[in-house]
Amino acid sequence: MSVAAALAEGRARLAAAGVESPARDARLLLAEALGVEAGRLAIMGPDPVDAAAAAAYAAMLDRRAAREPVAHILGRRLFWGRSFRVTADVLDPRPETESLVAAALEAPFARVLDLGTGSGALAVTLLAERPEATGVATDLSHAALEVAAENAARHGVASRLTLRRADWAEGIAGPFELIVSNPPYLAEAEMAEVAPEVAREPRMALTPGGDGLAAYRAIAAAAPRLLAPAGRLLVEIGMTQGAPVAALLRAAGLDAVAVRPDLDGRDRVVAARRRPAEAPE
Repeated sequence: MSVAAALAEGRARLAAAGVESPARDARLLLAEALGVEAGRLAIMGPDPVDAAAAAAYAAMLDRRAAREPVAHILGRRLFWGRSFRVTADVLDPRPETESLVAAALEAPFARVLDLGTGSGALAVTLLAERPEATGVATDLSHAALEVAAENAARHGVASRLTLRRADWAEGIAGPFELIVSNPPYLAEAEMAEVAPEVAREPRMALTPGGDGLAAYRAIAAAAPRLLAPAGRLLVEIGMTQGAPVAALLRAAGLDAVAVRPDLDGRDRVVAARRRPAEAPE
């Protein structure tokens, strides 16, 4: 079988299984089986696919047709230009979460706290972009913290990042110039409607149950004691949650609360800060 034929077969199989992007996914999986960059497949059409690569490709197509996420099959996801280890124990980092990174990098910080770190994508990225900074990242999942530790080591920030098993900010001491979080925010009622790929991700990373706002209540309660004066808080939200999350942060006494869109124009991040320290009279 040629590369072109393998791509056509994979695309057809994934389309029949209801996969949203069958052509792209077939390219990524075949490139992985062949050990080449996906972009090279365009010039490899007539080339043969050897038996070992064909078998590996078929096995990956089986998994993708069963709606396993591509990132889980490959074991990695590109985020802010870096490759992150991803497993079924962590949330797959999404491109829209890069909006939070961009906002975080708009101002300096010496110490950052990432609440519910999962793969570590946020904390690791921010420390990699700010070589003088240090950080703390928490998660309730032992397995997620192991993945985060691997990613911290992979990107050379392990010595500057402390990983803690904690329920949000429980037992964490400040101050931090920056707190970030991409918490679970789907309401319980929304879980029945998620795509099959999303349903394969850890439930605790997707929904806290109820109205989907429980994590924001915990973060809002902890932020005032953890933020340095004028310190910033940035949380990712679902596209309909801007107003209620902003209200929670204002009620906690935070200042400069603003809802920020992602590149598609959807509400994606709520920003707030602790008021600056008042100058002595």
